[in-house]
Amino acid sequence: MKPYQIPSESMEPTLDVGQRVLVNRFIYHFEDPEPGDIVVFHPPAGADNGTECGVTPKPGEPCPKPTEGESSQNFIKRIVAGPGDTLSVKEGHPVVNGVEKKDEPYTNPCGNAAACNMPRTITIPPDHYFMMGDNRGASDDSRFWGPVPRSWIIGKAFATYWPPDRIGTL
Repeated sequence: MKPYQIPSESMEPTLDVGQRVLVNRFIYHFEDPEPGDIVVFHPPAGADNGTECGVTPKPGEPCPKPTEGESSQNFIKRIVAGPGDTLSVKEGHPVVNGVEKKDEPYTNPCGNAAACNMPRTITIPPDHYFMMGDNRGASDDSRFWGPVPRSWIIGKAFATYWPPDRIGTL
């Protein structure tokens, strides 16, 4: 277990800036990460400076490939798609294997930003996961810098412990 502090508004309303979570760093030695899991991970190099994709995406396409290097920063996001899944984005919701995930009561609406609608489908590479923040209109995530290799995932967030009025499980 390891504690982490939420650095940005990208996971609101689920997690607020300054809120603290506990992360299980061993669980993925025994089971695979799954869509819906909130995870702490190292993003691709360049993600911590904004939006840097490993290739130039086609217009209306999420970033299909991350940069080669791993950032030393820690990010926290929700997994929305896994290895082999096809993905596009409609009104801020992931469309995974042709099915739009509209039932996401934990998200903030996306708005009208270009990243809210990315109708071109990509396929998530083997051993990679596509991450999105719950605050879809204010999250730099895999839409911009690509899927994350499994080996860069640190662990699964499972509980909040600060502030006291937000203590609970995720």
